[in-house]
Amino acid sequence: MLKKLSSDEIKEIQEICKKERREILSMIFNAKSGHPGGSLSAIDILTVLYTKVMKHFPECEKNPNYNSRDRFILSKGHASAALYAVLAHCGYIQENELMGFRKMGSILQGHPSCKLVKGVEVSTGSLGQGLSMACGMALGLRLDNINNKIFVLMGDGELQEGSVWEAAMQASARNLKNIIAIVDRNKLQIDGSTEDVMAIGSAADKFKAFGWNTMEINGHNIEEIYEALETAKLNDKPTAIIANTIKGKGVSFMENNPAWHGKVPSNEQFETALAELT
Repeated sequence: MLKKLSSDEIKEIQEICKKERREILSMIFNAKSGHPGGSLSAIDILTVLYTKVMKHFPECEKNPNYNSRDRFILSKGHASAALYAVLAHCGYIQENELMGFRKMGSILQGHPSCKLVKGVEVSTGSLGQGLSMACGMALGLRLDNINNKIFVLMGDGELQEGSVWEAAMQASARNLKNIIAIVDRNKLQIDGSTEDVMAIGSAADKFKAFGWNTMEINGHNIEEIYEALETAKLNDKPTAIIANTIKGKGVSFMENNPAWHGKVPSNEQFETALAELT
């Protein structure tokens, strides 16, 4: 039987997410560049993953069996502000480094680099590549008799890339059951609705047709996210979790507005957003 989060744990995670949302906006406002919409839609998923589900480096650093860590790939690399906020919370990077986001000489580039940032497994940014990298990683771990989990966070717009489905077929054919893909299904991309640009339809049905276990959840419900991820860890096939989210979640004027895919708030908008997240 799966352990459930207590009400105190849920409240604690929600408070962490609120703080990280403020940090995301502060990073982007300070840099005058970045992607608020997709970062805000993904932050609840990332926070539950790093604080409650994934076995990762800070915990394993004191353990000589370093390879026992789980792996995470941010396939939607443009949402790097969300990843940096979570990595700062976990202690991979200093919080004062967040204000260097997208600045010359900073380790926190617009897309995460594994050469610069501790805790970033692979550099990402070119959409549609994360799941393929997860397949290669899973095959490599298999050769070393390591069966730790590989979590991949993808944007729903990425599902329009053919490479995603080649990787999905590979994962199923090779029974790479340690891959858990999470789709941030906010239904918007830079040019508008995903269904208008190139209809995705039921992402769950598509993954299921490729031989995957699938689940569909509310990507802002802490309890649902946790239970889905923990359940996926027990599955005997690769698993896709379709997390229905709201782009720009937490800031009223950004929510469900594709204009905030890659837009910087004005001074007044920034102050309003921070006030809403207090």
